[in-house]
Amino acid sequence: MQLPLVFHSHYSIPFPERHRFPMAKFRLLAEHLRTTGILTDENVYEPGPLSLSVLMNAHDPAYVQRFIRGQLTQQEEKDIGLPWSEWLVERTLRAVSGTLLTAQLALEHGLACHLAGGTHHAFPDRGAGFCIFNDLAVTAVELVRSDKASKVMIVDCDVHQGDGTVAFFEHNPAIIPVSFHCEDNYPMEKQSGGINIPIPKGCDDDAYLEIVKQNLPTLLETHRPDFVLYDAGADVHQDDRLGHVMLTDAGILARDHYILTSLMQANISTACVIGGGYDHDHAKVARRHGLLHQAANQVWQQFKHDNKKTPEKVLTHSGEPKGL
Repeated sequence: MQLPLVFHSHYSIPFPERHRFPMAKFRLLAEHLRTTGILTDENVYEPGPLSLSVLMNAHDPAYVQRFIRGQLTQQEEKDIGLPWSEWLVERTLRAVSGTLLTAQLALEHGLACHLAGGTHHAFPDRGAGFCIFNDLAVTAVELVRSDKASKVMIVDCDVHQGDGTVAFFEHNPAIIPVSFHCEDNYPMEKQSGGINIPIPKGCDDDAYLEIVKQNLPTLLETHRPDFVLYDAGADVHQDDRLGHVMLTDAGILARDHYILTSLMQANISTACVIGGGYDHDHAKVARRHGLLHQAANQVWQQFKHDNKKTPEKVLTHSGEPKGL
């Protein structure tokens, strides 16, 4: 069996040219992983429509309804930074569904990766920073609510603090948000809850990996999660437009390989999302995101004989393997 991957063609939608958000990167990521042989017809899963009741278990129902109906205020849309359209509604709901499906596959197989997700700036009742609904929060709530996990840790290595995620779970002992983020970067007003591990501006490969190695084993030993959502932001790259951290391709690959190996050695089911990544050249940022899937595929090959998970833990949210 190959590493389970989740993708839908609607992740990249018709979008204004020259917009700061690289909407084409999801399609380009899938094409890149096809070229490398990591994504095939045998291991790609397509998420179905999202249950709004599942979404509303985490998000404010009034906010959900106003977004779907195109009734956000001008300021709310400005804070999100994405122009509303029916296409945007479809891709937003489908991407949250994709992270739920990735979690289901991780429960079944030990490890699974999404080709989207990581919308960690979305708060319970509002969006921000290119994030409308928080797929990490929705999935964590559903895992605990449905008794598929007793303690979920969100390991967020996006260069920006997962401020929205912290706002969901500041007082929820069953869900632990951990954010490794550049201390001098968006959002300027940081959330004080959760577990925050600052990354210095200009941090290079060796210094970054040392920070992760100093903290991750203690976090796992102290909190003992039985499920991890891993946000592998590629915006820590030295060439990222919005990052301020100086990791190379090799540094990102080493980070992801170390974290995923640690989680697999601890026998913790892990669902991965791609997080942020920004470049004028969308193909370049897609290849940076692909470092996550490259690392995950290496770890999968190493641990594939040990990644047997009990089928009774499967979430009711389902999807079937489907070619692109």
